[in-house]
Amino acid sequence: MPDPTSLEIVSAHSPDSDDAFMFYGLATKKVRSPRVSFRHVLSDIETLNRKAMEGVYDLSAISYHAYPYVVDKYVLMASGSSVGDGYGPMVVALHPMEPSEIKGKKIAIPGTLTTAYLSLKIFEPDFESVIVPFDKILETVQQGGADAGLIIHEAQLTYNKVGFHRVLDMGKWWKEKYELPLPLGGNVLLRSLPEDVKSECCRMMRESIQYALDNHAEALEYALQFARDMDPRLAEKFVGMYVNHYTVDAGELIPKAVKKLLDLGHEVGLIPTRTEIEFAR
Repeated sequence: MPDPTSLEIVSAHSPDSDDAFMFYGLATKKVRSPRVSFRHVLSDIETLNRKAMEGVYDLSAISYHAYPYVVDKYVLMASGSSVGDGYGPMVVALHPMEPSEIKGKKIAIPGTLTTAYLSLKIFEPDFESVIVPFDKILETVQQGGADAGLIIHEAQLTYNKVGFHRVLDMGKWWKEKYELPLPLGGNVLLRSLPEDVKSECCRMMRESIQYALDNHAEALEYALQFARDMDPRLAEKFVGMYVNHYTVDAGELIPKAVKKLLDLGHEVGLIPTRTEIEFAR
């Protein structure tokens, strides 16, 4: 039973293997606190982005693209970032296509607040968006609803098995052009929480991620429940791609990369104002 004197933090994250892996220590009470207890809510990332705009949850995973729209309510957490270092969301199509051919095409996207969408808009502002759930993107392209699809999550490792060709890897392009990793998602905390509670949440989040990395086999077994019937070896690869040293602590490089991403989003007219980047520890 939770301590009746502790504060319950409602923590929202996506039902994905990488998020499940990093929240393993918290979800299974391997990491705990006398001051703070966690209640977990699972939802897809675009829904979480929208909920964060309303300040619904105490702690939430969001896309970095969404941060300018929630900065008045939330502060970023230094722990919990999903970062693609030379890899990331991809544009795929049923036929080979050059990246330059994306211009003017109809592209299925997983939501307009995703970082995948923002990075593609920075690469090529001129395309027609078809918004569909992230797990319906390949199907939408197969059925002729779009010329290409912008894929996130595990589809990055499985698209070629169902007849798709990679057109553009956003993380690879970003790394080559800006010499930075691509920050895709992070965690945020309500600014209205007491400072000591924010600090305790940051500590627990950091320790949960470190616990999962230190106890890899058991954390991975837990995370496989959320891998949507994915092959365990591919799920392990996916978790390894997006839960790494940047996830434990964003350091100095990830705030720099986030600033670059959001500034470019402003320059292409997608983000209305420049955003100051603030990470809590």
